[in-house]
Amino acid sequence: MDETQDHYYSSSLPISLSHDVGERSYSNAQINRGTGISGLKKRGHGSRSWIKIGRDGNFQTVRLDKATIMRHCSLPSRDLRLLDPMFIYPSAILGREKAIVVNLEQIRCIITADEVILMNSLDGSVGQYRSELCNRLENEKADDLPFEFRALELALELTCTSLDAQVNELEMEIYPVLDELATSISTLNLERVRRFKGHLLALTQRVQKVRDEIEHLMDDDGDMAEMCLTEKKRRSDTYTVNDYFQTNASGRVISKSAPASPERTFSGVQMLQRAFSSIGNSSKHGSSMSSADNAERIEPLEMLLEAYFIVIDNTLNTLLSV
Repeated sequence: MDETQDHYYSSSLPISLSHDVGERSYSNAQINRGTGISGLKKRGHGSRSWIKIGRDGNFQTVRLDKATIMRHCSLPSRDLRLLDPMFIYPSAILGREKAIVVNLEQIRCIITADEVILMNSLDGSVGQYRSELCNRLENEKADDLPFEFRALELALELTCTSLDAQVNELEMEIYPVLDELATSISTLNLERVRRFKGHLLALTQRVQKVRDEIEHLMDDDGDMAEMCLTEKKRRSDTYTVNDYFQTNASGRVISKSAPASPERTFSGVQMLQRAFSSIGNSSKHGSSMSSADNAERIEPLEMLLEAYFIVIDNTLNTLLSV
């Protein structure tokens, strides 16, 4: 009956009118389809709300697009995808040349040697991170840890605390259900246990990922060295100054851009001999010095990571014992 009526109504329309309706429907579909594709293309380049927190504890809310952040922090596009709320990625901590990319539960940020660029969100963890970091930077200026380590430490602290609280809450809810199931096996009790088992599995995977990420960093000195942003920036600034100035034969410091002095200069052969001598000396002692220097630089970070590894490992053990 419905099919007959539909056929009647469509066939009763004038041919020209039905043709116009069909054309409009097709055109609208094409427009909507085009809008959807262009919208998807533009979504990756649109600006988002971020919170910038400086070394002095001051913060401001800004809108930044993806390209601006990539240029400012020297990050590839794939690293920023970890922070995109449109996607669901497991927890990750990545050390890069000029930044640390942090994706820990609801805390998603980029840490540089001078500031934290925190993705703005209505989630309570974001507000707690901002307020607590600003408070620590303003009131605990005597802290020996570099800025980037203090910012990373707070992200780990809030994440581990949140996961531990969720485990305790789930533990308090699941034990009464298991006790009730032991006394009365029913469809309702079985369904409740099945639901809690799903929550338990999902939470275990999240805790396991955070634990594995911290363990991976502790096992790789190279990754930890990449995260020493303040030290790398200091050395970069020192090299820049040393590259601009040089010492002439009399011991006087001159600019490399200054005109050549008529004083005694080294011949090409002498300069080549000095270069080979420097290379030989550095090859003998460079490796051991670099290794010792790296160990000293990463020691504070390694101790920090180890402390939170113990915390998250205990949380995981609690989950596995449920």
